[in-house]
Formats: sequence, structure tokens, C-alpha cells
Amino acid sequence: MTATKPLPAAELLYADFDHELSTTRRFLERYPVGKGAWRPHEKSRPLGALATHVAAIPDRGRAILETEELDVATLQPRPELESGEELVRFFDANVGGLRAALTGADLAGLERLWTFRMGGQVLVQEPKRQLLRSMMMSHLIHHRAQLGIYYRLLGVPVPGAYGPTADESR
Repeated sequence: MTATKPLPAAELLYADFDHELSTTRRFLERYPVGKGAWRPHEKSRPLGALATHVAAIPDRGRAILETEELDVATLQPRPELESGEELVRFFDANVGGLRAALTGADLAGLERLWTFRMGGQVLVQEPKRQLLRSMMMSHLIHHRAQLGIYYRLLGVPVPGAYGPTADESR
């Protein structure tokens, strides 16, 4: 009998990431050019800002893995991307950085605390393993769902995430 090699920490903890990232990529591919300023409500973020935010979220995961903290007060606003091609390129680059950082992740490193602050105020301080789920993946899924609602209201076919949508054949 041969011993099986233990799974790497990231593969064990985040086996769903590949599915969620590929689903998000399909959403970004369908971005409707020329609709970046559209918003479903005055309190809603414009479509272009939302889609750019979605494409940037995997980089938050990379930052969690590679740093000890992030001060949002020091972040520069990022310009909105204007096409599905630009969004997918940006997203793919961010996913590449996340995947590289996950490759080097071990359980001890994932247990280290990571701090999210705004200037001197600590907003969140939790283990990296937990923040990869909440501040990166759950955050991504939440905003991807918003993107799906925007698409539905604009008549853009919504891709399936966990099965087909009304826009896809069963």
C-alpha cells in the first residue's frame, strides 16, 4: 500500500475557488459595452464601477496571503474598465496573482492574523484563512450576484453559476 500525499492547505480549504473564479470570468465576458454609467437605482454603484470592482477582488486574496495588513485609506481609485475584454484581462491577471500566492500557502501562514484598517482604525483583524473566504470569495460572489441582477435588468443573458439560468438551455 502506498501512502497518499497530503493535499496542500489551499487545495484542502479552498477547493471551490476554481469554480467560483471561472463562473465570475463568464460574467465579466458578458459585460455590455457602453453601459458603464447605468445603475438600477440612485443608491446603486454604476455598472462599470461594479464590474471593475468584481474583476479586482481576487487581488484582495493575493494581498491577504502576501501581506500582513491593508490600509484602505492609502488605496488609489482605479479607473473603470470599459469592455468585457479589458475586464477579463484585468481579472485574469488578478487571478494569476492569487493562484501564485495560494500555491505557497501553508496552514501556519493561513492562521496568521491579517489586519484591514482605515488609517488608525482597525476594521477587521482575523486569520488569513478566514479572510480569504469572507473578504475575498464571499465578497466576490456577493458582487457577482449584483452584476447578474444588473445584467437581467439590461437584457444581458445571465450565465449560470450553480446550474443553468433562464437564459441558458437546460
